[in-house]
Amino acid sequence: MMFEGFEFALAQVGIASIIVFGAFVVRGMSGFGAGLVAIPALVFVIPIHTAVPMMGLLVFLLFIFLTIRDRRDVIWSELKLLVPPTLAGVVAGAFLFTNLDSALLLKLLGAFIIGFALYVLAVHHFGLPEFRCSQKWALPAGFLGATVDTMFGGGGGTLVVVYMHMRGIGKTQFRATVAVLWFFEMIARIAGYAVAGYYTWSTLIFAALMLPLVWAGTYAGEHISNRISQDAFSRILALMLLLSGVSVLLK
Repeated sequence: MMFEGFEFALAQVGIASIIVFGAFVVRGMSGFGAGLVAIPALVFVIPIHTAVPMMGLLVFLLFIFLTIRDRRDVIWSELKLLVPPTLAGVVAGAFLFTNLDSALLLKLLGAFIIGFALYVLAVHHFGLPEFRCSQKWALPAGFLGATVDTMFGGGGGTLVVVYMHMRGIGKTQFRATVAVLWFFEMIARIAGYAVAGYYTWSTLIFAALMLPLVWAGTYAGEHISNRISQDAFSRILALMLLLSGVSVLLK
């Protein structure tokens, strides 16, 4: 054991470090997707009841930093519309978690996300017209996104990504705004994990060991993103959405 009371081996920590670094490179590039990339791989290395709350804590700590650093790039008019339905969605997701048959909802969500990702790719490759939406869609996007995130541990945030993309928001403002939005969402979700007793001593130590990889991966991802165009960013975003949709369908 590496520490007193720490139940994981050095090999597990080493493999998890590679996974977490790669996941936060992706998040730094696209503005989302750390859990999408990390969780399916981490569960082969550590138990899911450690992986999910640990990733939640790591993302939350990163969002504290990003909220302070990028506050000037946040589109506050969008955020004010998204935060209330997002918090309501967390409550609804927690309520529905034990009462709703999730299979159909997951399939519909996955199909929608895949369809939208293919549409975005078609816009860039075949010149299809690009649609926009009004701020009226903030309420359903925020509510449904947070509800699905809370029920299934991820996947719902892509609805907010779709909304932000259809609002025509640039990559810098996009990354800043969703970071602050999901900061508020993660407060509620982490509180739920804590009340359920998932933040054991081993989980907290594991999170502390992964924290340097979070900063390093985020820095590398943002450095790569700053060197690519808005068009390339949209393509990467579409590919991330496609991966997210497939991941949801396979749950």
